Amino acid sequence: MEADRSVRARVIATWKQVLGLAWPIMAEQTTRTLMRTVDIVVTGLFSPAAIAAIGLADLYARLPLRIGLGLGGGAIALSSQDTGTGATATRDEAITQSLLLGALAGIPFIAFGFLLGEPAIAILGAESEVARMGGLYLGTVMATAPARHVGLIAARSLQGTGDTRSPMYVNVVSNLLNVAGSVVLGLGYFGFPELEIVGVGIATAVANVFTAVVLVVVIAGPWRQGSLVRPTDPVITKQLLVVSAPRIAEGGMATALDFPFNSILLLLGTEVNAAYQVGRRLYQQITGPLSRGYNVAASVVIGQQLGEGDPEEARFSGWAIAGLGLVTVGLIGVVLAGFAYRFVDIFTDDAETIEYAATFARAYGIGAPFLVTYIVLAGALQGAGDTITPMVARISGLVIFYVGFSYAAVTSLEWGVTGIAVGIVLNFVWALAVVAAGFRYGGWAEKAARMMDERGTATD
Repeated sequence: MEADRSVRARVIATWKQVLGLAWPIMAEQTTRTLMRTVDIVVTGLFSPAAIAAIGLADLYARLPLRIGLGLGGGAIALSSQDTGTGATATRDEAITQSLLLGALAGIPFIAFGFLLGEPAIAILGAESEVARMGGLYLGTVMATAPARHVGLIAARSLQGTGDTRSPMYVNVVSNLLNVAGSVVLGLGYFGFPELEIVGVGIATAVANVFTAVVLVVVIAGPWRQGSLVRPTDPVITKQLLVVSAPRIAEGGMATALDFPFNSILLLLGTEVNAAYQVGRRLYQQITGPLSRGYNVAASVVIGQQLGEGDPEEARFSGWAIAGLGLVTVGLIGVVLAGFAYRFVDIFTDDAETIEYAATFARAYGIGAPFLVTYIVLAGALQGAGDTITPMVARISGLVIFYVGFSYAAVTSLEWGVTGIAVGIVLNFVWALAVVAAGFRYGGWAEKAARMMDERGTATD
């Protein structure tokens, strides 16, 4: 009985710590997903084709997102571990190097967006008008890819030090400006021209630049932990790339697999593709902020506990945070599945699109308990510097079920939209099984210790 009370007290203490770290991230992500939801709502006022255009363009726009999150993963792993050990010099250099790498990696996307935007949409099998609108949006957003990278990495760097509030303040303001810009420029209010999908893209681009500039100023200033320094240590560069590369590869492959998946959707019609964008966006709006908050908090907590030399507590915390995600996001997923029609009706009045979107929303609701547990454990492993296990879990699930099973369900089994929904849920179940095995049996704590010893944080 005493042991049970001790475990319960540890779980509650972990949940309190996580919620303290996670709520600013949740608030930030709520406004971020609200911004993307408003984009869908605004474009939905034009036509289902406009929804499909922005959804297909976002497949390519996610490429800078994946690189930014990948490098941000390296930054949060190193900055959280070094914060735990008190090694401020190596922490600050890791932050500076990751920002520079992110800015440089964004430059090629500018040329891609301007030169290949419309052909890139058309090659997916989109109708000519969908490709035209999607190309305009993509070129506008890609122009600020370096800023998108810097903003993501700067936020993760600060979060790794335990400061989750500064990124929240900046991103909430940025996202609200984005929302206002999408409405004003997209629909032509207050004397501005009605730019439709281009106006939505301009609002996103301006927000990307605002976020990057302000967060870099925060890091460079004296107000928070962390600062910008002159990079000199190749060991830190190597570790950043080693930790970030699997995350970048994971994001790149996941985005690449979204292309054939969207082609499968288009086999069933533009309305089905638009319905998927609605169902997915609905899930992300309702549960995404919590899941992302738990993911980042798990990285910070596990990284700092490993930096403090307490791998057993880190292991306990990982499972405890997964439990918190399960009882919150899992419950919300059940509600989403039960009231899917009422939710998707917000996005469109097209009856056929609503029917399909409700099916996708139910699939995401049913899969929510599996997905959030995967996300938390993946974040815990990231805090230790293990980004390979989550990559294997996610990509194998996407290949086998998200794309492979869905294609077979549509072309061979003729299950249509229902078959794709089943593939989505099976993908989440598989990813959780793989990452849970990695967290339970993998040598991630030993890897973190080797990394810290290699860059000399114990004697910094």
